[in-house]
Amino acid sequence: MSLTCGIDIGGTKIAGGVVDEQGTILEELRVVSPASSEEAIEDAVAGLVHELGSRHDVSAVGIGAAGYVDRSRSVVMFAPNIAWRDVAMRADLERRVHLPVVIENDANAAAWGEFRFGAGHDVEDLLLVTVGTGVGGGIVLDGALHRGAFGVGAEIGHMRVVPHGILCGCGNRGCFEQYASGSALVREARAAASGGSLLARGVLDLAGGDPEAITGPLITEAARAGDPFAIEQLAELGRWLGEGIASLTAVLDPAAVVIGGGVSEAGDLLLNPIRAAFAAQLTGRGHRPTLEIRKARLGNRAGLIGAADLARI
Repeated sequence: MSLTCGIDIGGTKIAGGVVDEQGTILEELRVVSPASSEEAIEDAVAGLVHELGSRHDVSAVGIGAAGYVDRSRSVVMFAPNIAWRDVAMRADLERRVHLPVVIENDANAAAWGEFRFGAGHDVEDLLLVTVGTGVGGGIVLDGALHRGAFGVGAEIGHMRVVPHGILCGCGNRGCFEQYASGSALVREARAAASGGSLLARGVLDLAGGDPEAITGPLITEAARAGDPFAIEQLAELGRWLGEGIASLTAVLDPAAVVIGGGVSEAGDLLLNPIRAAFAAQLTGRGHRPTLEIRKARLGNRAGLIGAADLARI
């Protein structure tokens, strides 16, 4: 059985795992991500591959990288939150690990993982929306990963949805992820708590009275306990996501939309508002087949599993 190594490089951690042809992780390791240094990142990745390869017969390595990756799956052209600018990562790592390496955008890798082994295993056309610090996207059309002409397609978090809106890490204003991400959820809750909103009192109390201690998981916890403010914050986030997904569906017409990322752990507290806003805004609603909006199944391991599987292609 062919074994490959999948690596998921994030802003705070790097995860590596050995994955078989059924998408099962046989061993997994994690290290802190030295995001400020491209050389240190490559050192950490090579170290993970060497350690995992010492115990498993690994034939290739797939890297999920949070940035723009060229169509040849070789060069990381740009990343807003990691020190990558036109980095020939594939060549660098192949010299270090002495194995074939492919580089893939992390959200693309996660979409492929969910398509092959997760919530999208039964469809041929899939849109993955990852909701975490930002908003990521991955698209599978007719059973193939869609990267675009230059390899940088599916950057849905950087659709402009509010002209002259909130400044984004990419340098533009009004990007989707500034309104539909976990960061947006926390920003709005902290602002309400700092402004003395009585509605936010329950969430603020959970945070020990410190607005800066309010986090996405804390808001989800409060919502599960029935806190009206927390429920409304997740509903507002879901509205933004549902309306954005309706616009994307008008272009892509997927059979299913899978919601992943850390905020998806809120479950139906987020998914139901997404579904309601999507149904209200979808072009031609009532006169077209209705797609399913599903929660991701593979969790934060989707990118690792997908990258490992893409290393076989």
